[in-house]
Formats: sequence, C-alpha cells, structure tokens
Amino acid sequence: MPKLTLYHAAPSRSSITRWMLEEIGEPYELKLVNLSKGDNRTAEFLAINPMAKVPVLVHGDVVLTEGAAICTYLADEFPRAKLNVPIGDRRRGVYLKWLFFGPSCIEPAMLDRAYPRKEDPRRGALGYGDFESAMNTVAAGLKPGPYLMGEQFTAADVIVGSTLRWGMMFKLIPERPEFTAYVGRLMQRPASQRVDAKDKELAAA
Repeated sequence: MPKLTLYHAAPSRSSITRWMLEEIGEPYELKLVNLSKGDNRTAEFLAINPMAKVPVLVHGDVVLTEGAAICTYLADEFPRAKLNVPIGDRRRGVYLKWLFFGPSCIEPAMLDRAYPRKEDPRRGALGYGDFESAMNTVAAGLKPGPYLMGEQFTAADVIVGSTLRWGMMFKLIPERPEFTAYVGRLMQRPASQRVDAKDKELAAA
C-alpha cells in the first residue's frame, strides 16, 4: 500500500489532518514545513500546493490539499477505522454537510467577526448567512450528541470540533455549553491528546 506523507507545520490547520491520521491508525511520514522560514514558498513546495499552505497529504500518486477534503478522503480510503458514513447509507448526506460546514460556514463567520468590514455585507452575499445562524445551527446539530452523527464519531467531528476549539481558544466564538461539552469530549480522545503533545514539542523546538 502506498505510504501516507503529511506536510505539516505546528501550530497550524495541518494539526487537524494529523489528528485524523492518528485516528485512522495508519503509519505516516511527517515532513515539517517551517512557515516562518518560508519553506512553504520554495519551488519544491509550490509544485505540490501552489496555494503555499499546509496541510498537504501525499498518498502514492494522490496529492491532496484542504483539510476537509483530506479528512473525507482518509475516512473513505481507510473504512475499517469507521470514521466515515459510507456511500449507500442514508446518513451520508448529513455527514458530508457537517464535513464542509466547518470550513465554509463556521470559520468564515468567525473570521469576519474578528476582522470586520467597514460596511456590513448583504446577508445573501455571505455563504454562511450570519454569525448567529451559523452558531445556532452547530449548537442544534450537537443535540442529542454525543457527536454530530449521534453515537458515531466521524471525520466530521475532527473538522467541526477542531474549528470550535480554535474559535473558543481565541475568543472568536462564544463558549456555549453545547460547544464546551462537545470539544471537551473530543479532547479526551487518545489520538487528539497524542497530537497535542507532539505538536507542543514541535512548537517548542
């Protein structure tokens, strides 16, 4: 089987992908990218991701960027980890919605609030509508829990949970009880704890 290689910087969004790799339990190689030294601007790196961003996942001849796409791919490619909802399962549509709700609604809602425009844009011009609607939608989706897909922990929880954790850490979203309880559960997962510990070591170095 082709090996998995993650181009990674700590701290960065690539930690989300690293968590996913730890959850699927497959061996992978880590290639560190020092953003402050401009490793992401070299010709070698731009050849695999012209956006000059991490994460980048290489799996044989497959090169993937964008965290939600990578997590979706890994969940489907390694189904024995049971982190996906397979094709043919009627729940897959909801699962896919949550996978892409994180980067397309939660994150831009947070960042627009953190860096406000001079004039408020029309609601219809924003993919997420408005901040409160995005937050309320996530909160409703977390009931009854414990995960977005009920009892099954999936790649969608890796994406949404990481986004909520980051948002609360930097005070970009409210620490609603639904969010804190959910993120608290996710941070107890051994794979998440391993990544936190390893990334702290990398950041310190």
